[in-house]
Amino acid sequence: MKKNVFYVLILLFFTSCSSSGENDSFQSNPNNNDGNPSSDNTPNWLIPVSEVRDGGPGKDGIPSIDNPQFITASEANFINASDLVVGIVDGNEARAYPHQILDWHEIVNDDINGNAVTINYCPLTGTAFGWKSESNGVKTTFGVSGLLYNANLILYDRSTDSNWSQLRLECVNGELISQKPKLLNVVETTWDIWKTLYPNTKVLSLQTGFSRQYSVYPYGDYAVNNARFIFRPSILNNDLPNKERVYGIIDDNKSRAYQFSKFGTGKVIKDTFNNKNYVVAGNQSLIYAFELTGDYINLNFEYDFNSSEGVFFKDDEGNKWDVFGKAIAGPRKGETLTGAKSVVSYWFALAVFYPNPLIYQD
Repeated sequence: MKKNVFYVLILLFFTSCSSSGENDSFQSNPNNNDGNPSSDNTPNWLIPVSEVRDGGPGKDGIPSIDNPQFITASEANFINASDLVVGIVDGNEARAYPHQILDWHEIVNDDINGNAVTINYCPLTGTAFGWKSESNGVKTTFGVSGLLYNANLILYDRSTDSNWSQLRLECVNGELISQKPKLLNVVETTWDIWKTLYPNTKVLSLQTGFSRQYSVYPYGDYAVNNARFIFRPSILNNDLPNKERVYGIIDDNKSRAYQFSKFGTGKVIKDTFNNKNYVVAGNQSLIYAFELTGDYINLNFEYDFNSSEGVFFKDDEGNKWDVFGKAIAGPRKGETLTGAKSVVSYWFALAVFYPNPLIYQD
């Protein structure tokens, strides 16, 4: 009964936001979260306290999934071909986390081959990361703090109760302030592409232990309405539509954005950003980049999507590479390119966390 009441309240909350266009009038409730900042002068936050907002449901009001259950790709008939998933591979184990579940839970604390991982997704900024479930070197789990910074998820770790800004990729408050999460390579793409590349993938099940209408996107037209914000970011950049999904490479406090439309049916580019060399491979549904160092810089790459072989691109040395940058054929078989620190994001979010992103031009 309580779960149903919570669901109704969430829908009423988002419906209210939808009718008003945005919710800048939503007031922080200092009693709604144990870690809620109290003033702009609070010294224990790395981010402006005045821009930390109370999301409404409260701490763990959006419950993380801590005991995820998985099904096979053939059993995942609730996902449409064009639906987005977050995918990760560890050894021979591939797992997919559908957006339609992440929209309601935002965090999955998982274990893959004995490795504790946290998949986190912010539906308001469209950003997903995978990182090790560690705080200060100790295994932990993460939860939803109930706080937002520039519309983006703030997680908390359950070992020290420290708060972590997802898109800033940093602990911003608490005992572990200034520490960085240890990132894992994840890709975000359509279900159709993911299951083609990894037909034996496991898929996060709807049996989450919670009662939610996973077939319903809980934010109305938020994902496609460029004018609508539930929590307005501190700055906006008009170079691209606010809600355009872009692939961003992040380096220090800078970023470079790549538009999916530029990759069409498939393309590979070599690019330089912030004095580092990258190869960026993709199509209109999937982009991933790798930093090139050493003699990898001299290779010339070509898009070569071959789903039956799991190939994503190849090079002029005869190597074939998968989507995570592992050479699966050729003289460098077994070698792995270094994945770029990157994320798929709504344009506005990348631009507010890493101001004035450089946009790749043909």
